[in-house]
Amino acid sequence: MAEIKADTTLPHTLPVSEPCVSDEKPRKPNRVASLDIFRGLTVALMILVDDAGGQWPVIGHAPWNGCNLADFVMPFFLFIVGMAIPLALKRIPKRLLAVKKVLIRTAKLLFWGLLLQGGFSHAPDHLSYGVDIAHIRWCGILQRIALAYLIVALVEIYSKSEQAEDQANTQLSIFKLCYWHWLVAACILIAYMALLYGIYVPDWKFVVQNPDSIYYGKTLTVACGVRGKLDPPCNAVGYIDREVLGINHMYKRPAWRRSEPCNEISPYEGPFKRSAPSWCYASFEPEGILSSISAVLSTVIGLHFGHVLVHFQDHSSRLKHWLLMGIALLISGVILHFTHAIPLNKQLYTLSYFCVTSGAAALVFSAFYIMVDIWGLKYLFLPFKWIGMNAMLVYVMAAEGIFAAFINGWYYDDPHNTLIYWIQKHAFIKVWHSTRVGILLYVIFAEILFWAVVAGILHRLGVYWKL
Repeated sequence: MAEIKADTTLPHTLPVSEPCVSDEKPRKPNRVASLDIFRGLTVALMILVDDAGGQWPVIGHAPWNGCNLADFVMPFFLFIVGMAIPLALKRIPKRLLAVKKVLIRTAKLLFWGLLLQGGFSHAPDHLSYGVDIAHIRWCGILQRIALAYLIVALVEIYSKSEQAEDQANTQLSIFKLCYWHWLVAACILIAYMALLYGIYVPDWKFVVQNPDSIYYGKTLTVACGVRGKLDPPCNAVGYIDREVLGINHMYKRPAWRRSEPCNEISPYEGPFKRSAPSWCYASFEPEGILSSISAVLSTVIGLHFGHVLVHFQDHSSRLKHWLLMGIALLISGVILHFTHAIPLNKQLYTLSYFCVTSGAAALVFSAFYIMVDIWGLKYLFLPFKWIGMNAMLVYVMAAEGIFAAFINGWYYDDPHNTLIYWIQKHAFIKVWHSTRVGILLYVIFAEILFWAVVAGILHRLGVYWKL
C-alpha cells in the first residue's frame, strides 16, 4: 500500500538545518521515524478494533453518530498518506514520471482493495473464497485511500511549479506557498456540503439479502421524502451509493445494525428487535462515494503537515504549527458536534468528524515526533516501527485475516478444531476466565505483537512488501 508502508526507494527523511561549512560533506538526512511509528500504530489499531471490537464496543465503530477508537483508524491512514506525498514526490523531478508512478500505485491499491474487500477473500472462519459479481463490493478501505492518494498527489505534482523553492519563514507563509491545496480542499468541502444537504432523498426499496433474517428475500420499503437529513435511512450519502453502486454492491453488515433502534443488546451486535425499522436490514457503504470525497480533506491536512516538515527547518517551528493547527481542528469539530450543528459521524464523514479526527492525527503525530525524532526514544516503539515499515504485509495478513484463514484451513475432524481456536480458548480465555479479556489479550499478543516480530525479522532481512 502506497502510504501504509515504508518505501525504501523513497525514504521519508528529516531535513536538519546545519551551518554552512564548505569543507564538510553534508550529512545524509535521517529518516522520519515518527511517521513509520504512526503508520504502525494505525495498522495495529485496525487489527485491535476489527478483532476485539465485537467484545468491546467502546473500541469498535460507533453505530451511527459519535466517535469511538475504531473511527480514528481511517482518518489516520489518510493523514499518513498525505504527509508522505511531498516527502516522496520531491525526489521525482520529472512531472510525467511522477504522474506515471502515482497512477500505477493507485491501480495497485484498487486491485488489492477489490481482491481483499470485494468479496473474494472471506472471513477467517468461513473456509471459502470467490466472489459473486452480482454482489461484489466496489468500495472499501484501500479504494478510498487510492482515491485520496490520486487526487492529492496529482494536485501536488501539478502545483509544484507554483511553489517557491525557498523555505517558508513564517507560520502563515506555508499556507501561501501551498495555496492550490487549500483551493482544492475548499472546492471539495463546498461540493460535499452542497450534496449532503441539498439532495432530495426519496422513498426507497430493497430486497433483504441476509439468509438469517426473518425477512430474507422480501422487499422492504423505507420512507424518506426529505432533504438535508443525516439519519441512517434518509441521508444523501446512502442515496448516492444506492443509485450509483447499487445496494447489492454495498457493505452488508453496517455498524448501524448495533444501534438502539435496531438491536436488542445495543451497542453489542445481537438479534434485531421485533420493532426494528426496515432500514436496519439494509446495506450501507461506510466507504462510499460522497463520504470518500469528504475523506480527501484528511489527506490534504496530511499533505500540509508534510510540507511543514519539508519547508520548516527547526523542530520548534514545526511543532508550533502542527500543534496550533491540530488544536484548532479538534476544538472546531467538538464545537460543531456538541452544538448539534453537525454531528460526528464516520459513516457520512461529516465536517465535524473530519476536524476532530484530523486534529487528533496532528496531535498524535506531534507527540511521536517529540518522543522519537527529538528525544530519540524510538526504541520504545520498535514494534510499531517494524509494522509501519512493512504495513502492507501486516494489513493483508492480519487486518484482513488472510493468515488466519490459511491456518483455519487446517483442522482436525471439525472446521472449528483449529490451532487459532485452541490458542484463543486455552491460552487466553480459560486462563483469564473471561471471553472479553481473553480475546483482547489474544489480539494484542498473538496478532499485533506476533506480526510486529515477523515484520522486525523481515526488516532485518531487508524484505518489504511495496506497491
